[in-house]
Amino acid sequence: MKLETERLILKEINESHVEDILKIRSNPYINQFVKRTSPQNNYEALDFILTIKRNTENGETIYLGISYKDQQNLIGTICLWNFSEDKKVAEVGYELLPEYHKQGIMSEALKSVLNYGFKELNLQEIVACTHSANENSKRLLLKHDFILEEDKKDEDFPEGIIFTLTKRVFIKE
Repeated sequence: MKLETERLILKEINESHVEDILKIRSNPYINQFVKRTSPQNNYEALDFILTIKRNTENGETIYLGISYKDQQNLIGTICLWNFSEDKKVAEVGYELLPEYHKQGIMSEALKSVLNYGFKELNLQEIVACTHSANENSKRLLLKHDFILEEDKKDEDFPEGIIFTLTKRVFIKE
């Protein structure tokens, strides 16, 4: 699967992206806002890629690398995952190397993935969980009409806050 925007290509990751995935998923700035075990070497990054490929083939996730159209290297990732049993709700996750922040890149990628999720997958709701201190992420979600769900909490991520976007709001029916 591949999505294109004005400047970007969102594409499935593969074994050729090991060094990019290592760079993204081990970045200290990004990791201050997420709860995960970061890869320490190329082998661990490859293991992550193989897991993502397996989960994609099983229909458990849609995980895409973000790159500029004229470049091969990945500068970030975006995914739809944690689908509800009836496939009507999914969670969006994203990360972008800090040197590419504040350029509208993630906004462009998110818009494309939201469009795909609502129009192609017929999702009814997309959820986003972000760190309460991640101001860039909160602004991004609010810009795309996500609503902060102040009464919802993530038991596994106490620092997280939850946002939701419904198809009805996205499509503006």
